[in-house]
Amino acid sequence: MRNMISLVCAAAVAVVTAVPVFGAEVTIKGEVVDIACATSKGAGGKGDGHAACALSCAKRGQPVGILNDEAIYEVTGDFAANNNAKLLDFVAKSVTITGEVTEQDGKKLLNIKTIRAN
Repeated sequence: MRNMISLVCAAAVAVVTAVPVFGAEVTIKGEVVDIACATSKGAGGKGDGHAACALSCAKRGQPVGILNDEAIYEVTGDFAANNNAKLLDFVAKSVTITGEVTEQDGKKLLNIKTIRAN
């Protein structure tokens, strides 16, 4: 009987860990940043002092993300389309976003549903 319970538990764990991470709708507050600069330049890659560079990178279609104290969430989907066209007014600004977060290859991905400046 113990072997049967152990087998069932092991199978349940295997199934749960094999299932891909599905998106959970969340609300995130943070700054819209150019991911490359935000990760390589630290504090120099965000904020008002970096706004012109971040906007230039976003216009060229470079990956844009939402930076907060917990992580950088790379923007995907409709808001990343057309060289980040829907995000350009928010680059280097503090925003509140609702959207769906998933994870792939260790990166947090964010499909934005709504965005507003703080």
